[in-house]
Amino acid sequence: MSMPFSDEELQAPVENLIKTKIAPMMAQDGGAIELMQIKDGRVFVQLQGACNGCAASGSTLKYIVEKNLKEFIHPEISVVNVLPGMEDEILNG
Repeated sequence: MSMPFSDEELQAPVENLIKTKIAPMMAQDGGAIELMQIKDGRVFVQLQGACNGCAASGSTLKYIVEKNLKEFIHPEISVVNVLPGMEDEILNG
């Protein structure tokens, strides 16, 4: 199955879901998330606050961020965590 939406069409629903559902969950533990870019159906985010460098950040990415995006937007969405300092390399590469 391929992504039936363009990256531009995904922007608003992804932003909304992150802002209204995902970010508040992460904030309970002192974490934050920023949507960096959507490219080819891949959602690039940066985990921030307490989530940055946390041992559980991989689980947070998979079981909170990716799970919600797949469930509420499209099952083919994938999520990529952009580590601090890697923004230019990933987003322009």
